Amino acid sequence: MRFVYARFPINASIPNSNNAIEIRNFLGEKRVRKVEMLDGVTITRSEKVKDELVLDGSDIELVSRSAALINQKCHVKNKDIRKFLDGIYVSERSTIATRDE
Repeated sequence: MRFVYARFPINASIPNSNNAIEIRNFLGEKRVRKVEMLDGVTITRSEKVKDELVLDGSDIELVSRSAALINQKCHVKNKDIRKFLDGIYVSERSTIATRDE
C-alpha cells in the first residue's frame, strides 16, 4: 500500500507488535486514526520505497480485508474527491509462491 498526498505528508507509526497502525496528519488533521490488523496479518514498512506499507499473512482474505480497513480509514469526507486524492491505496497485490518438492 502506498501513501498518496498533495500537501500534508501522512505519518504512520507501527507499534512493536506489528499488528496495528496509527495514521497521523491526514489532510493536516490532528486526529489519530488507529487500525487493528485482523488475526494473522502483520504490517511493516517497505525497506526499498519511502511511503509504502507491506501487509503479510497466510490468509489472502484477511490480508485483503485489513488493507480495505486501512483504505477506508483514510477516506476523504465532505470534499470533492476528484480534487482531494489523498489517502492510502493498494499499489500491488501478489502472493508468495511456494515450491513443490
